[in-house]
Amino acid sequence: SKNTLCRSPGVMSVMSKVESPQEEGSRRSSWGILVTAAVSGTLVALYAVVIPFVTPALRKVCLPFVPATIGQIRNVLKMLENRSGPVVDIGSGDGRIVIAAAKKGFKAVGYELNPWLVWYSRYRAWRDGVHQNTKFYISDLWKVSFSQYRNIVVFGVPQMMPQLEKKLEEELECNARIIACRFPFPCWIPDHTTGEGIDTVWAYDLKRSRGCETKSLEITPVTDS
Repeated sequence: SKNTLCRSPGVMSVMSKVESPQEEGSRRSSWGILVTAAVSGTLVALYAVVIPFVTPALRKVCLPFVPATIGQIRNVLKMLENRSGPVVDIGSGDGRIVIAAAKKGFKAVGYELNPWLVWYSRYRAWRDGVHQNTKFYISDLWKVSFSQYRNIVVFGVPQMMPQLEKKLEEELECNARIIACRFPFPCWIPDHTTGEGIDTVWAYDLKRSRGCETKSLEITPVTDS
């Protein structure tokens, strides 16, 4: 009859919300794909951020990122007084030493393996207005020659110092000064030391360790016999 075909709007609304098993399964499948994609994207992003920090710890010689203290920066700058030429920071981290040296008028360069820290260093240099006097490279320190530099800053660990000492001695000229923070070199005798505890800084002048000082020649006058 006509009455059996008529449905109130409320009944129609409720019935329109009822899904078939196929539609419900399709909806759940779509949500599953979205959740899987979101989780996968999060893991990839986390991997991209974490791996540059973890990878150095997996190397034979570990050089972890430990920010320089205010005292260390001050002592490094003290060792750079009256020095000329560019400054290079080996393992520059977030760029604190490089930026501080640039503010003192040096052309400063940083080498760092972690790309995130390099990008952050470039941003900090731009923010502090010294980006024109700074450069940051994503590079493994063992694959770089430092022969062009005369002022070298090193934040190392005990395991790497003997090997780095040999590398620098082979590459650097006699007028180079190497400034070590936190840990001294094992064989070299420092020419200057400043600071205490973790803020201690050692400076090594290669001309002394190599005996490169130039000596004036004494000319013996020739006399007629």
